Amino acid sequence: EYMGNSERKDMASSGRGSRYAPADRLAGFDAPTVWHEFTPLAIEHNAVNLGQGFPDWETPAFLKEAMVQAMDNNENQYCRSAGHRKLVDAVAARYGGLMNRQINPLDEVLISVGGTEGLFLALQGLVNPGDEVIVFEPAFDIYAAQIQMAGGVVRHVPLSPVTAQDGTVQWTFDPTVLSGSFNDRTRAILVNTPHNPTGKIFNSSELQMICDLVQSHPDVVAISDEVYEYLIYDGHAHIRLCTLPGMWDRTITISSAGKTFSCTGWKIGWLVGPKHLIQCAAIAHQWVCFSVSTPSQVAVASALERAQQEYEGFPSYFDYLCHMYKSKREKLATALREAGLKPCMPQAGFFIMADISEAPIPEAYLAPGVSRDYAFCRWLTKDIGVAAIPPTSFYCEQNKAVGANYARFAFCKSDSLLDEAAIRLSKLKALSKK
Repeated sequence: EYMGNSERKDMASSGRGSRYAPADRLAGFDAPTVWHEFTPLAIEHNAVNLGQGFPDWETPAFLKEAMVQAMDNNENQYCRSAGHRKLVDAVAARYGGLMNRQINPLDEVLISVGGTEGLFLALQGLVNPGDEVIVFEPAFDIYAAQIQMAGGVVRHVPLSPVTAQDGTVQWTFDPTVLSGSFNDRTRAILVNTPHNPTGKIFNSSELQMICDLVQSHPDVVAISDEVYEYLIYDGHAHIRLCTLPGMWDRTITISSAGKTFSCTGWKIGWLVGPKHLIQCAAIAHQWVCFSVSTPSQVAVASALERAQQEYEGFPSYFDYLCHMYKSKREKLATALREAGLKPCMPQAGFFIMADISEAPIPEAYLAPGVSRDYAFCRWLTKDIGVAAIPPTSFYCEQNKAVGANYARFAFCKSDSLLDEAAIRLSKLKALSKK
């Protein structure tokens, strides 16, 4: 499960204990994770796996063709550490328009091994032992682990579900809790917008609050994880934190090709920001992996340009992608409603958090000490044949109760798989009537 620094350290014995024990900075990392349980469980019970967040369809042909062309052109050797010139140029051009500024491709862009290494580099380059990093949760479980490896301490700010006047559920934070999390030890705030797993887009007032707090603490840097930036629904606007007044010089923006081009295994990401912050990450990068896959970078550079052109009857590939995901969101949300669950419609991304508070979970699964979401997801996988993820795994211990009545479902799956999931989920409706 998701663990904060203190919880991980509690699991570690004092001293090494063995000459082959992991270093202290890895304390607790060998504990079983939610993925260790539910991926094998889904396979064992032949469940439709709506737990893991990766597409199950082919990567776009134009991207694969670009990869072949890059290899045929002998783009197969090391390139510059900070990124192949073609890709940093393409990223600078694309994000210059999105961020309303001229971006220097040579010192304001860094290419990483996916967004994951990008975050690792930012933390390694900026965080000293004892520094605090503010994280909104539920949070991608890698966040806390990477902060710990940098020697930092996680300060958790929970996002809680609130029912709006129109009946929709929105996830928001307590401004008092956020402001109280800043202190003289704060080094960074990590903002994931659009947010995984809630599908929340941080709105302008929330971002301005973050901006004001960062600017009132001169040593704090904002790290903005925006890998779901193109999956925006229902007319919502994705506001980039770095575009707020005074925030360019204080923000590193991270994104990647994996979610956008359905190529999560390629692991091509990038960091965009001011020279003085990108340089910190670049220094770490050259001693971690030096450079990233050359043909993959060249192919993604071509894809970023191609994606802005007409595609499958849409003005651009980005428009097509958003339309496709929106239809899948509707398909899964309908299936969840008809099963008697209450989906919280995401504003972005490809996950749905569903309210399971009224689900008829068998008593056998509700053992003492087992949270409701874990009980539900185990029952759903074993007996119903659909795998989902319990969100408490993305909260620290003191905030787990916030997510205990929800389950996370992924809709980045083929329509045929979502249809099969709907058939299986329909069993829940019959059970709830008994």
